[in-house]
Amino acid sequence: MPTTQPSLSTARLHLLPAESAWARAMLDYQVRNREHFAPWDPTPGGMFYTELFWAMRMRQREMDWKDSRGALFLVMPEKEAGRVIGTVSLSNINRGVFQGCHLGYNIDHAHQGQGLMREAVEAVIAFAFGTLKLHRVQANYQPENERSAALLKRLGFQIEGHARDYLFLNGAWRDHVLTSLINRNYDHTPLQA
Repeated sequence: MPTTQPSLSTARLHLLPAESAWARAMLDYQVRNREHFAPWDPTPGGMFYTELFWAMRMRQREMDWKDSRGALFLVMPEKEAGRVIGTVSLSNINRGVFQGCHLGYNIDHAHQGQGLMREAVEAVIAFAFGTLKLHRVQANYQPENERSAALLKRLGFQIEGHARDYLFLNGAWRDHVLTSLINRNYDHTPLQA
């Protein structure tokens, strides 16, 4: 993996790596989308809606990159630099015989239905398969999350199964649909574990 997490760009977006300097912008993003994210996220703790929490969270995501465990990209419109309207993450990066990770994403309620999430996720998947040389990206969603189901289907993810009581979100255990996307151009040259 590169020493420093790179920024990515698309036709309409900048995807910037997590840094503690973005704590205030992330707090603003979370406050704006509090109700929108509630059905899909864990119940937030007492400090969640504070700048201190987001400074610590951004530092942790920086460490994830340095430890080769993950990458968080903050999605910003090209015309609104500094305003976070989404995030895309690669987590649980696992090398060895697996060479895969989990994909996570969310977008501001005011920017849904414009193709921005697809644009951002496509860029991150290209990064995962190209720069990071991963073989597999997994993404899971709650069955009632029709937007996520449609996005993943458009991106070519295949359903691999269903997991009962998979994650504790919004105060209860939630079932999830398990999907994955395989890098068909994967270079099978032996890698370091």
